[in-house]
Amino acid sequence: MHGKNESGQSAPESVRPVGQSELLRVTGVRKAFPGVQAIGDGCFDLRAGEIHALVGENGAGKSTLIKVLTGVHQPDAGDMVVRGSHVRFSSPIEAHRAGIAAIYQEFSLIPNLSIAANLFLGREQTRGGLLRTGEEHRKTAEILARLGSPLDPSRRIADLSVSEQQLVEIARAFLADARIIIMDEPTAALTPREVERLFGILRELADAGIGIMFVSHRLDEVLEISDRITVMRDGQTVATRPTGELSRRALIELMVGRSLEDEFPRGTAVPGSVRLSVRNLSGGKVHDVSFDVRAGEILGIAGLMGAGRTELARLIFGADPRTSGHIFLDGRPVDPTRPCDAIEAGIGLLNEDRKGQGLVLCASASDNFALPNLSHWSRFGMLNLSGQERAFAGHVQALAIKVSAPEQKAETLSGGNQQKLLVARWLETDSQVIIFDEPTRGIDVGAKYEMYLIIRRLAAEGKAIILISSELPEILGMCSRVLVMRAGCLAGEIQNMTTATQEQIMAMAV
Repeated sequence: MHGKNESGQSAPESVRPVGQSELLRVTGVRKAFPGVQAIGDGCFDLRAGEIHALVGENGAGKSTLIKVLTGVHQPDAGDMVVRGSHVRFSSPIEAHRAGIAAIYQEFSLIPNLSIAANLFLGREQTRGGLLRTGEEHRKTAEILARLGSPLDPSRRIADLSVSEQQLVEIARAFLADARIIIMDEPTAALTPREVERLFGILRELADAGIGIMFVSHRLDEVLEISDRITVMRDGQTVATRPTGELSRRALIELMVGRSLEDEFPRGTAVPGSVRLSVRNLSGGKVHDVSFDVRAGEILGIAGLMGAGRTELARLIFGADPRTSGHIFLDGRPVDPTRPCDAIEAGIGLLNEDRKGQGLVLCASASDNFALPNLSHWSRFGMLNLSGQERAFAGHVQALAIKVSAPEQKAETLSGGNQQKLLVARWLETDSQVIIFDEPTRGIDVGAKYEMYLIIRRLAAEGKAIILISSELPEILGMCSRVLVMRAGCLAGEIQNMTTATQEQIMAMAV
């Protein structure tokens, strides 16, 4: 069923379930920044007791729409109705008072304060000018119990896991009597079991009549948890559909705006001789791990969070000390005790935390690219900046990195372009082994496909690729073999990828 919005375009398709009252409706929202039209026509509605997902590629307008809903940005045009009243928020405080709470991927909790103190920050319980901490702890315990959590209200935030901190954020929204909860990438740092627990809480909140806006790049989770899905593309809302009507492939095609033959590009590389050998490697969480990777091969490493996948990568790269074991590159022994040793030997690593460990965010794109390669353009202690920029320009063109100028700050690039920048860094070092640790975390489906093409191209050039990923469809779609880790050890290997399944990998992982 289609109608016309204020811009004269077809409004997104929608089917209204019977008996659900409308909590929020946004129509015809526009928001521009200098030189950028962030939203050209944004539409979204949310009903009581509903989990409504919002998806789209980076730059589609999702984040801007969230900030309009929460009063961070004021729209240039459009209409917003919250629980039957037309509103226009001038600040996040006004949105909060209207019953809207946002829980972002990066939490806004104060680490050194207790759970109770964080919940009541700005709304402290007092009597006669004295703080009633006992009352705050009692109410905090009640809310946590309603959310099925045994957490002690006196525990410090700094001592909690990521999933427990997220629960505190939800409890804070609960305390504020929020009827609309916006969750932005809520599962990015959670284990599968923590995701399952979170989904249970979200369903309970929905059963209590709360409307939840769920924003995520993880499409399998979107299809599992949501009742409806709204898709944004290029600042426009292009569709709203009941989740049951959409397959993963159809959802991706709506997001990218074109038909999609394959989510994962097919590989043409034929594995050659052994390029990297790891023998009885131990250190930290990792115990007695041995494997080979061939030239032109994409070897997948799967396992639950905490299984030792990232720790294994850091041992190979020399970022963590190993207690025993040997590493061979093209048959010769290498002994990387520091990252610079691994780089010199021809091993590159794209960290899972590109912002915290991969990039210097306040530095330029060109300087980030140059960091491990300064010796290429230095002579007698002098840096040849023109040579650096020529090399950078070549990789920008080859990898289609969207950067306005070499001086553009790395922090202003999209997640996909930040990842490409890191790939360019290792291509310049001529790394023969490249370890990709969660290379598509936090980037959209279009950028993911571009990253897959780059990985395929590197394999075709004879490089040995190790792909560490929590996304099992990615492992199954990209890898020629899979090693599964559990508790720091290799739990098994899958060689026949034509018959491999997610269930088979998970059975080994747990």
